[in-house]
Amino acid sequence: MSDTVLDNVETWSGKGRGDENFPVGSKLIAAKFRDPIHRYYTFARNADDVADSPTLSPRDKLMRLGVMEDVLLGRRSTGSPSALALRESLAKTGVTPKHATDLLVAFRQDAVKSRYATIDELYSYCHYSAVPVGRYVLDLHGENHTCYSPSDALCTSLQILNHIQDCVKDLKELDRCYLPQAVLDHFGATVDDLRRPAETPAMRRVFVTLLDRVDRMNHAASELPEIVRNRRLRIEIGIIHGLSQRLARRLVYNDPISTRVKLRKSDAVIAILKSAYYLV
Repeated sequence: MSDTVLDNVETWSGKGRGDENFPVGSKLIAAKFRDPIHRYYTFARNADDVADSPTLSPRDKLMRLGVMEDVLLGRRSTGSPSALALRESLAKTGVTPKHATDLLVAFRQDAVKSRYATIDELYSYCHYSAVPVGRYVLDLHGENHTCYSPSDALCTSLQILNHIQDCVKDLKELDRCYLPQAVLDHFGATVDDLRRPAETPAMRRVFVTLLDRVDRMNHAASELPEIVRNRRLRIEIGIIHGLSQRLARRLVYNDPISTRVKLRKSDAVIAILKSAYYLV
């Protein structure tokens, strides 16, 4: 590994906030909170890009993620601009770095692990890959920790929806499959079914089973925008929750193998209109 690479271990996929299914620190959020959220997102995006790099070896990925953690925690001063920016932000806001180091647990797992045996194993991954995002935003806004449980449900829902949405791409580009092997086995489906031009009846049942879990998580998350105290955050969460429900519905009625199922502008309009309820 050359000194030049060590000066900046980050890679860049070209993805940004606009490529996500859901708003990331939009203008609905108070201005004083947007920059910290954007710094957190940039750190997460860059770490994810390292873990998902098709050219880096697992060992190289782990080294780079380690450097990002070292910079984040102040053990070194160079090597990861986004970690340094987030470290400075955390020092100002007083939010714990745990919400960022937990993300690194998931990204290190992505660097070395490509299959999931059970739904509980998948949930454990989501605990590190998705749950910290919601908790960071809540802590940044000074919300009560009673918000954690419905936030965890919403973030896990969003993560599993993304896994279903990108199941073909993940397998093709990274040889990675998040669909639990136990669920595949139960319905007689296989990972290789994701390489077919369209879903099989067995794979459809796998998707429906996971989407049923998503529906239950979205139901558990429905109280979140009602108990969050910050009105602007309430609205953004209401929109995200609505979009999660809309994407889940689209995945129920459309085949994510034959085409990438995406949200439409009409879904955003509906979610925004419904979120107006949380203005009061």
